[in-house]
Amino acid sequence: MVPLGQCVGRAYNNQRIVYGLLFDSAWATLKSFCLNDKALGGIPGAIAVLHTNSRELNFHPHIHLLLPGATIKKAKRLWSTKKGKYLFDYRALAKVFRGKFLEAFTCSNLKSPSNYTKKWIANCKNVGKGRKALLYLSQYLYRGVISEKNILTCENGVVTFRYKNSKTNKYQNRTLSAVSFLWLVFQHVLPRGFRRTRNYGFLHPNSKNLIKILQWIFRLDTSYGIEVEIKPRKKMICSCCGALMEIIKTKLVCIKISAPT
Repeated sequence: MVPLGQCVGRAYNNQRIVYGLLFDSAWATLKSFCLNDKALGGIPGAIAVLHTNSRELNFHPHIHLLLPGATIKKAKRLWSTKKGKYLFDYRALAKVFRGKFLEAFTCSNLKSPSNYTKKWIANCKNVGKGRKALLYLSQYLYRGVISEKNILTCENGVVTFRYKNSKTNKYQNRTLSAVSFLWLVFQHVLPRGFRRTRNYGFLHPNSKNLIKILQWIFRLDTSYGIEVEIKPRKKMICSCCGALMEIIKTKLVCIKISAPT
């Protein structure tokens, strides 16, 4: 999870630019760490998902990245893995990301505020094989920022909803006017056509060369294609003689559609 710090105001007014910078800076940071790591020393793969809200529904844009603990060395065609609970030091990640993001922020003709937080935080977690993390991230792709079950009451122009506190892991209630609640929800609508999730490195579908190298390393045979099970057609019996009938020819009916006048 990569926070945006005190650049929230300019981030909201320039969402398309800033969200893109978040993706680019996060990927550039992880890629440089993987290339410079002694155990890895190659190109990683990553799945990134943009979240714009905190649990309280406040405007809090950040990126979640799922990164396998392995890289591929394209020139040598080697697959390198790294053991351990964490891939990199979260403090070093935060410092490098902070520098890359602020540099890109300034190069995009956006003036960075003078009072932004000097210490940034990169939250790193070991998610094992990543199945639960993928499930968690996928839930945000096909639903809104809040589910109906978490909206407790909506009466007399006042809305009360609940959210789970990340520190106590307990539900808390928040009550707002209906207008303020709608504003909380609408501020998380992404710019038109903006992609919330992106793939990088050997997990990108257009990385054909890297994918071919991975297929060669792991001896994956893709020549046979995908086997499709075809159910047998039900036998047809002649009603006159009782013999088995066979389909000799199939004729498609041609339907003529006249153009509207």
